[in-house]
Amino acid sequence: MSSISRKLPTIARVLLGAIFFVFGLNGFFHFLPQPPVAARATAFAGALAATGYFFPLLKTVEVAAGALLLAGALVPFALTLLAPIIVNIVAFHLFLAPGNYAVVGIVLAAEIYLAVVHRAAFAPLFARRAAPASASVAPPRLEPATRRAA
Repeated sequence: MSSISRKLPTIARVLLGAIFFVFGLNGFFHFLPQPPVAARATAFAGALAATGYFFPLLKTVEVAAGALLLAGALVPFALTLLAPIIVNIVAFHLFLAPGNYAVVGIVLAAEIYLAVVHRAAFAPLFARRAAPASASVAPPRLEPATRRAA
């Protein structure tokens, strides 16, 4: 295995994490300029903003998932949180605000690549038959801590 192929998951994870962390923070602090967009895109964003809760929730999830990816913690969970957001980003740029295809493509490719890398974590979601947890199985018993001899 080459050096780059061993580093590629880390590169993709950090890149995706940085994108969502920075753009999520931008939703709160507005430090990046917003380019003009088509009227339909403005109407869509305006409708979401009018709810009062959607953008704060969206940007909080983006910041949290981006931070998890940057830290390398709970990566499959972070990818799961970002998946519907990325689907909407792709749809937004395809149908409402054409452009930025390079960045959108990088985000989509990184998400898919990392999902494949972490496919073992997602495998149970695609099981043909789900076996519910049995109610008769007791949770493992925790033994009390033993006292140290003085």
